[in-house]
Amino acid sequence: MAAFAEGTPCWVDVSLPDLAAGRRFYGELFGWTFGGDSVGAYGRCTEAFSDGQRVAGLVAKRDGRMPTVWGVYFATADAVALSRRITDAGGRLVREPMAVGRSGVTALAADPAGAVFGIWQGGEDTGFEKRGLPGSFCWTEVYTRDKERVDPFYESVFGFRGTDVPDDSVDFRLWSPAGTEPGPDSAVGGRSVITDAFPVEMPGHFLSYFSVADCDRTAAAVVRLGGRITATPFDIAYGRMAVVVDNQGASFAVLAEPKSGSHTVSEPLSESWSAELPEQRPTPGPEKR
Repeated sequence: MAAFAEGTPCWVDVSLPDLAAGRRFYGELFGWTFGGDSVGAYGRCTEAFSDGQRVAGLVAKRDGRMPTVWGVYFATADAVALSRRITDAGGRLVREPMAVGRSGVTALAADPAGAVFGIWQGGEDTGFEKRGLPGSFCWTEVYTRDKERVDPFYESVFGFRGTDVPDDSVDFRLWSPAGTEPGPDSAVGGRSVITDAFPVEMPGHFLSYFSVADCDRTAAAVVRLGGRITATPFDIAYGRMAVVVDNQGASFAVLAEPKSGSHTVSEPLSESWSAELPEQRPTPGPEKR
């Protein structure tokens, strides 16, 4: 598999207190199948597959004080050099770069406002084998209270080219990889602002999205499986989405692309969340295997 471009999201995994319960929940929700358990540098984990292709990881928490959360990883050709750029730009390393066998090199970092993300230098394992299709990752965005520091941080560290969404009701910025024409067609992630609609204690964090065929049906399935909905299904410019929490407390979003010939109405995410505010999200902390 070809390596991912610098700064492109290349993997997600979720840190859970109960790995077996996670398999049951996500297996029924997304139709995922799972490989056998393995013990990596950070504990017991398993990989999830959709149509036989690798899409995500589930990691068993070794310590109950660790957050239950989905984490996203950005691709890099040199984890050590990227780590230096992160600290030089005002971020910090949560975990120094570390080789994971011949699979690759991983590290965890935090931006200047505290949102945690992973980096992955692919070796034999470059990341996703499936993305952007139902049952797989399709998007991520960082929520922050300090865009003045966060925007230049990501644009310096990864070379992102930013495009502000022309909407007075929402403060949102799209990020496109270096060397591309910035805009919606090339964007790989985004930045939103934590407004007064959110709890004051909510920290900076990443929200990852998974593509689904039917947003409303998936949201209903989350509840049936023991999770809950924090933003009921609503229309945006790119389809229909909802923000949900799994049966162990990890938040994520689901997005169904618009059907051919359908029309969607854009609605700011921050406004839709204000009707039912999510609980405080811990900053991400799982590791790529």
